[in-house]
Amino acid sequence: MESINKFYKNKKVFVTGHTGFKGSWLVAVLLKCGSKVIGYSKNDKKRKNYEKFVNYKRIKNIYGDILDVKNFNTSLIKNQPDIIFHLAAQSLVSDSYKDPVSTFQTNLIGSVNVINATRFCSQVRSLVMITSDKCYYNKEVNRGYKEDDILGGDDPYSASKASAEIAINAFRKSFFLKNNKIGIATARAGNVIGGGDWSKDRLIPDCIRAIIKKRNLTIRNPLATRPWQHVLEPISGYLVLGEKLYKKPKFYSGSWNFGPQINETKSVQEVAKIVMKIIDKREKFKVVVKKGNFKESTLLKLNSNKAKKKLKWKTRWTMNNSIKQAALWYDCYLNKGDINKKTQAQINYYFNTN
Repeated sequence: MESINKFYKNKKVFVTGHTGFKGSWLVAVLLKCGSKVIGYSKNDKKRKNYEKFVNYKRIKNIYGDILDVKNFNTSLIKNQPDIIFHLAAQSLVSDSYKDPVSTFQTNLIGSVNVINATRFCSQVRSLVMITSDKCYYNKEVNRGYKEDDILGGDDPYSASKASAEIAINAFRKSFFLKNNKIGIATARAGNVIGGGDWSKDRLIPDCIRAIIKKRNLTIRNPLATRPWQHVLEPISGYLVLGEKLYKKPKFYSGSWNFGPQINETKSVQEVAKIVMKIIDKREKFKVVVKKGNFKESTLLKLNSNKAKKKLKWKTRWTMNNSIKQAALWYDCYLNKGDINKKTQAQINYYFNTN
């Protein structure tokens, strides 16, 4: 944490999607580092959760849509940040089936708007574009996907993220190769868990809603495995990447995976049982399987060797501990504890774990 603190202190950092689940955690860490944070997000229901989560009064909050080119460009150029983290996205596979056009607009065109606006923002030295592990064309193979594996997707969400990766790469090679002052990279993480995620059709939030309503938990694919990781794992990777791009833009530009240990796997059912055991006290609790009406991958892993070797990034928590820490955050919430204090404690615990 010391090196991250030193680098990000007083840096002006622009975060899109700052009121979302990942964005809120990233903002919390940046504030701890002493960064000057400018956030850009839609003024939607996520804002209420975000304002409970972090000390939002210390942040310059701008509410707007990344598809609003004029407003976004004006906001970015006016603030002249040193570093940009682009997290704004439509992040749900289920919603991508319901509204595929909006999904492509947000994930593809939104990303294009961000990188294009950066062309006219001379102060920016690092641009980290967050995409997804689902940008890879998933062949359901029992190995981790590497950064040079083929991109693609059979569902609107995955295809939108693969499309964003292709567009970002095209912009980087077309407009930024001769600019030795800015580094541009995409970051691909796994299935991220942690406190503050209230999205529908996500496993742990569904567990918490089942506990609150004292009902059985319904899951779609109990045997499906995912690269589960606590939200602080990829965020630490994004921060390291942002620093490396700033210092050596040409060397570190490109795509990067930030996933859990490849030998650590757990099924949806296993994760649900761990969470419910920590929080819920009902002895006759049941898990009900109900197949979803949309296609989802059953096996997905990431190979993060590139980040480990070149960025010196590593996972700090085991998958079991990641699940446990996520559950403990929600347990604090359900017991009306101080979630801001809990968040700070987990950040301290994470960065003090070797």
